Amino acid sequence: MDMKTSEDGSGEVQKAENSENQNGNLNSSKLKGRGGVSEKNMSATALGSISSKDMIFRADKIDLKSLDVQLEKHLSRVWSRNVENNNNHKPKEEWEIDPSKLEIRYLVAQGTYGTVYRGTYNNQDVAVKLLDWGEDGMATVAETAALRASFQQEVAVWHKLDHPNVTKFVGASMGTSNLKIPSKNPSEGFTNLPSRACCVLVEFLAGGTLKNLLFKNRKKKLALRVVIQLALELARGLSYLHSKKIVHRDVKAENMLLDTYRTLKIADFGVARVEAQNPQDMTGETGTLGYMAPEVLDGKPYNRKCDVYSFGICLWEIYCCDLPYPDLSFAEVSSAVVRQHLRPEIPRCCPSSLANIMKKCWDANPEKRPDMEEVVRLLEAIDTSKGGGMIPEDQAGGCFCFAPARGP
Repeated sequence: MDMKTSEDGSGEVQKAENSENQNGNLNSSKLKGRGGVSEKNMSATALGSISSKDMIFRADKIDLKSLDVQLEKHLSRVWSRNVENNNNHKPKEEWEIDPSKLEIRYLVAQGTYGTVYRGTYNNQDVAVKLLDWGEDGMATVAETAALRASFQQEVAVWHKLDHPNVTKFVGASMGTSNLKIPSKNPSEGFTNLPSRACCVLVEFLAGGTLKNLLFKNRKKKLALRVVIQLALELARGLSYLHSKKIVHRDVKAENMLLDTYRTLKIADFGVARVEAQNPQDMTGETGTLGYMAPEVLDGKPYNRKCDVYSFGICLWEIYCCDLPYPDLSFAEVSSAVVRQHLRPEIPRCCPSSLANIMKKCWDANPEKRPDMEEVVRLLEAIDTSKGGGMIPEDQAGGCFCFAPARGP
């Protein structure tokens, strides 16, 4: 429509303001005259078009939370692309894998720190552990950068480890954008993870976990020579890790794997870390209930001796083929281990030489616990030729019952 204005446009401004007050909102015709209208922009607005500089937004109608999430997702995508571009131009680390040589076949297990698949790399059977630190856009750029830097430092240590009782490290990747990852539902084909996710490849061991072996033998138990063999292999592996300043922090039967010859190998370095020079830097409840040392449960600083405590519980578990504290809740175990010195009950049929190692390892005072190197020597000195294994449950005169009462 034709518009008539005074030279300074004040008449049109008054009309627009009156109309706005009556309707409580704005339309394009009411934007003319704000701050004075020139003939140039008047002709444009007369045609119903509004330039971006003339737009007016109501602050109370803007969803700031939604904009913040969108901005974070955008920054994450930009960050991911930059990481990929930088990775394409910088020289690869010696432990970095060639994604084209990796075939991920199927899902094996899901845990707190990642998802494990079975696959092949360079025609070698491997276990592939994918570590994803949240959905794309849900972690800040700074948080993700810190996690990746920590992961990179630890991988740099892992790939140098070489011991018969430590799962062999094959390689790692700092990004998953080039990997074909099977979906949880086979009919859906492949799935994609954010490029911020990382993966670790280790040798695949077909013998299953130590936990499964103990469960299978929960009634007939293991011969003493087998108990000492498994305990020695675990002790030697931990002694080696500690010599490299590595604290595993989650020593338990579930994290010990067996090869086809029943050789035990320490696995799952999901929470392992290089031992801090200052014990104050290593705090927090890290590990699994029943295996956690009192100082860890109590939130106090700890060192490699927390692994020694966990080994003591594992030694009892290997001998008894049973679980510690199966009927107690987390709160009950935490309180009793720290305040009442709760420990698994040692069977009367257990050789004193083996029982003494258990007691030394799970001493409440970390400084009184032996180093794993000493534990190896103590285990090697045990004579297994005379037997002394746990009495099977189906035999008369079982050596003890699993009563609620426990003692150190």
